Amino acid sequence: MTQFRRSWWPDLLNAAGVAGVTAILAAGGLLGLDLAVRDWVDTHRPTPLKLLAETGNYLGQGGYLTMLCAVIALVLAWRRHTVRPVLPVATAFVLTVVALQPLKTLTDRPAPHAPLPHPERFGAGGVSYPSGHLVNALVWYGILALLLAPWLTMPLRRVLRIVPPAVLTVTTVYLGYHWVTDTVAGLLLGFLLDRLLHRVPWDRVPLGRPLRAAGWAGPGLPGYAPLATHEPARMTRTT
Repeated sequence: MTQFRRSWWPDLLNAAGVAGVTAILAAGGLLGLDLAVRDWVDTHRPTPLKLLAETGNYLGQGGYLTMLCAVIALVLAWRRHTVRPVLPVATAFVLTVVALQPLKTLTDRPAPHAPLPHPERFGAGGVSYPSGHLVNALVWYGILALLLAPWLTMPLRRVLRIVPPAVLTVTTVYLGYHWVTDTVAGLLLGFLLDRLLHRVPWDRVPLGRPLRAAGWAGPGLPGYAPLATHEPARMTRTT
């Protein structure tokens, strides 16, 4: 039980980090850092590096990642005759929208090169904070690793979950798409949502009598072990 309780500390720290960065920016702190980083990358962006960064930045396209995960989940649901592969995808979509949109609306922060006076400030008109690229990358590559768990070794799952967000951490700032604090907040929020999604024992979520009676409530995510339990996930045979 002690290990279980300790495992929540990273989640609490991530939530506190998002709240802290948001509060500091609202009070006018860190704005000088954001401006200094923006101005530096604007003068250190040769064409070859810019093209490389633009290519890498496609890894954070949330719409395409959502569709990819949805298609994989629907195929797995059909082949395994269970709705369970769809559950984490639907939950991830709702969770990212609920977490991102209110923050973006309330902070109302423009992107670094918006043609507005003082675009670094909250309330100047925009949806830059926090970085949706980073939140989407951490959430959706985590969902991909979950869905593809039977075919990926643990090292490959880690690569899938770490490399794209790492690339986007650099490219979003280097290309001037986001302030550096947008990216930091996106990382913290994305880590939080990813950990919450991986705490759910998806194969044991109650689905109700109608789905059980229809035979669509069986296990559907072999190879996946919830983060918040020390009990290994049950393996089921795939077809």
